[in-house]
Amino acid sequence: MPLEKNEQQGRALLRIARTAITRALRVSCAPAAIDEYMAWLSRPGATFVTLTQWGELRGCIGSLQACDPLIEDVSNNAVSAALHDPRFLPLAVGELNTINLEVSLLSELQPLTFISEADALAQLRPNIDGIVLEYGPYRSTFLPQVWDSLPQPQQFLAKLKSKAKLSEDFWTEEIKLSCYTVSKWREIDYSKECIYG
Repeated sequence: MPLEKNEQQGRALLRIARTAITRALRVSCAPAAIDEYMAWLSRPGATFVTLTQWGELRGCIGSLQACDPLIEDVSNNAVSAALHDPRFLPLAVGELNTINLEVSLLSELQPLTFISEADALAQLRPNIDGIVLEYGPYRSTFLPQVWDSLPQPQQFLAKLKSKAKLSEDFWTEEIKLSCYTVSKWREIDYSKECIYG
């Protein structure tokens, strides 16, 4: 079932994510005002937190399945994206004001059924679906936002295989694909006062 986008909830998630990063860097900050959303935030949820800096990726970590309460999931993923993404150096205190956050809230994974790579490609929905690829110990995912830079399904799937450390032309009927949708919120779409009061 697709997730309903709620602007107030999205702003709450952005506040939680930035507060978690700020505290992890040992910078004092006021707690995020989220009391009215606690029932929603206490339910299991799966999120990805993406950091950008000067328009470039600066970190992205997330969860594919809703195991932890949403408030814990987004907090943990925010800190991991800022400090533990192996592609980047840990975020420094001086960078706090130069990053922009995006929080993606994932729907449940839906397995795709296909009989060939061509059949799988025909089922991909550009700009709608995030995709998870699994083959034995290999696993990777692209959020729906990645379609912006990889708009063709064949290219999208090839780079997804590459991300999983497989060759771009690799194919076997043992590959598993699942799709999901996201509701996403970006700090740059709001004024700072709108999010942080």
